[in-house]
Amino acid sequence: MKKFAQMFLMLACIVVLASCGSKKEEAATEDYGTPDESSEAIAGDVIAQGELLVKASDCKTCHHATNKLIGPSHTDVAKKYDFTQANVTLLAGKIISGGTGVWGEIPMSPHPDISQDDAEKMARYVLSLDGEKEH
Repeated sequence: MKKFAQMFLMLACIVVLASCGSKKEEAATEDYGTPDESSEAIAGDVIAQGELLVKASDCKTCHHATNKLIGPSHTDVAKKYDFTQANVTLLAGKIISGGTGVWGEIPMSPHPDISQDDAEKMARYVLSLDGEKEH
C-alpha cells in the first residue's frame, strides 16, 4: 500500500509539473472580424481601410453600425449625408474636432490624434454603409 501511495504521489507530481507553464497567456482581445479580402486588396480599398480604422478606434463606444447608441448609428449618418468629397471632408473634420448639435445635445468627443487621411477613410466607410457609391 505504501508503494502505491508513493507511485500515486509521484504521478501526481509529474502531472502537476507537466501542466505548469504549458498554458500560454493570451491577451484579452475582442474580435470585431476582418474583411474577407486579402491584405493586398485592403491596401487598395479605402473603404476597407476605413472599416478597419473604425473597428480599431473608440467609435463603438458611442456608435453602432445599425443601432443608435449615444450617438447616431453609422447607417443613419450615411443616410443623412450624400457620399461626396465635400461630405467626406466635413465628416472627417467632425471625427477630428468633435461637435454637437446635429444629432442632439450630446457632444461628439474630438479625436485630434487621428490624421486627416485616416479620418477621411473612416468617413468613406461610414458613408458607404447605406449602399451609396461616392460621386
